[in-house]
Amino acid sequence: MADNEKLRELREKAMKLPLTPGVYIMKNKHNEIIYIGKAKKLKNRVSQYFGSQNGHSTKVRKMVENVRDFDYILTDSEFEALVLECSLIKQNMPKYNILLKDDKGYSYVKITRGDYGRISACFRKDDENADYLGPYTGNFSVTNAVSQASEIFRLPTCNKVFPRDIGKDRPCLNFHINRCAGVCAGKISKKEYEENLSQAVEFLIGGSSAVISSLKKQMELCAENLEFEKAAKIRDKIRSVERIMSRQKVVIDGSTNEDVFAIAQRGEKACLAVLSFRDGLLSSTEHFIIDNSENLSELRSELLSSFYSMERQIPPLIVLDGEINDSELLSEWLTEKRGKKATVLVPQRGEKAKVSAMCLNNAAQKLGEYLGRSGKETAVLDELAKILGLSHTPEYIESYDISHTAGSDNVAGMVVFRNGTPYKKAYRRFAVKGFDGQDDYGSMREVISRRLNRYVEEKDSGEGFGILPDLILLDGGQGQVNAVKPVIEAFGFDIPVFGMVKDSKHRTRAIAHDGGEIAINSQRRVFTLVSQIQEEVHRFAISYHKSKHIGRSVSTTLTAIEGIGEKKAAVLLKHFRSLKAIGEASVGDISAVKGISSRDADAVYNHFHKQQ
Repeated sequence: MADNEKLRELREKAMKLPLTPGVYIMKNKHNEIIYIGKAKKLKNRVSQYFGSQNGHSTKVRKMVENVRDFDYILTDSEFEALVLECSLIKQNMPKYNILLKDDKGYSYVKITRGDYGRISACFRKDDENADYLGPYTGNFSVTNAVSQASEIFRLPTCNKVFPRDIGKDRPCLNFHINRCAGVCAGKISKKEYEENLSQAVEFLIGGSSAVISSLKKQMELCAENLEFEKAAKIRDKIRSVERIMSRQKVVIDGSTNEDVFAIAQRGEKACLAVLSFRDGLLSSTEHFIIDNSENLSELRSELLSSFYSMERQIPPLIVLDGEINDSELLSEWLTEKRGKKATVLVPQRGEKAKVSAMCLNNAAQKLGEYLGRSGKETAVLDELAKILGLSHTPEYIESYDISHTAGSDNVAGMVVFRNGTPYKKAYRRFAVKGFDGQDDYGSMREVISRRLNRYVEEKDSGEGFGILPDLILLDGGQGQVNAVKPVIEAFGFDIPVFGMVKDSKHRTRAIAHDGGEIAINSQRRVFTLVSQIQEEVHRFAISYHKSKHIGRSVSTTLTAIEGIGEKKAAVLLKHFRSLKAIGEASVGDISAVKGISSRDADAVYNHFHKQQ
């Protein structure tokens, strides 16, 4: 971190800023721009960076560590600040701004100029004699779109050069299956070819509905002018567009154009998934692996502005999986950039909410693949976080259960689920020591207190008890939650705690919190996970209690023999493993055990044989 003197210096400079909108530009010791942000009130926003670092996210703290100076630009409004911020980020690509890069890089649609121009997909602008559409992320989507446009408008995809190669060879198979107009054989005029190319570019820019609408107008005009042959060719193009688009699966009803965004989070990484629908059809999918942020609303806001800062078509509707910062400001910016109204929607129910959930599943799947985990596991944890109202996805879940027999042999089991699966290496058992008798609430308080004390002692290790859970689930209702919350608060920790409520048949029914219950029966995946956790912690606690209870009974049987105390009983059990084996042993076998005298051996042998 920058030393305290430097922080004070920067804070003093920040405190001199005006309370007006603007953009601030953070620089490192090499005078390189490392972060660009906007603010409604520059003084308040910039000074926050150089105060206490406790409230900052890891990413912000790392950024502040490298700041040695900052510049600023005043604007007349917050909206102007947003526009300027997006422009400067695009120009400078600062290290600590969220930059949407995925493993596929950027792609362009290349349109060569001159006679008989071509369209193709490429990765970079490497030809001055060409125009480009893009950049786009995801080469597959670009290649697929170019292929569709070439097929619909019968453009050549061969390596021949026109007009040089016209008339030199027979037309290829593509001409005979109606996928090429046969330029090489002189089957199409230069004017008609240029019209086809222009319509193909229009298709790539505006989508199928815009092209169909334009072609229908042209067809009607040709029919009115009695140009029936030309009208028939245009009709065939319309049918080709409709045929190509019908190959895709319809996901949403109507002719809606919309982009759907969702973010899945895991630790230090997150994944943004984008589903783009054009004319009610899923036209493309994209995903980006990015650094996570503790403020999800702010993260969505940054991602949205970054996404559309690239030269992208902005649809009339943008669907998000949660709230964003500055929603009105972003809507205004998107509307101006689009030239028409652009609406940002966070659906709560209905068809849009289902599509949003589908997008979230895609994000979880991609993130799971990136981190080496299954998408189902990552998706269910996101759902659980949403249901419980957690600010972060609970990657590390601890669950506790108390077990005893009428107040004797009180024990507790702790199981851990990491990334949605049992993490048996971290399972722990507790023998309740603070009291005798039946007091489940008191037992749970003792266990949680001992666990948190171990965290304080071992937190530097980052393993076992040295990890603080993201969520605690107790096998029980609101009473158990109320019992342990004060313990956690006394340690100064903010760990979400919920109870797992069972029905009369000892099956998971709901989650207890704040005096009420959260029903999870309708959430199949969450219900399955919580049920699995509850069954596992119950099994683990019961098995420990049984082994302790049986051990206690066995030990009591041996200590009833004259001359055999707890130590000698433990030695015998360790050697023979069971009471049955001790009872079947000869005097010689028993006396051969280290620490057992011949007199003790006689007493043990006689005890068992008298019983028989």
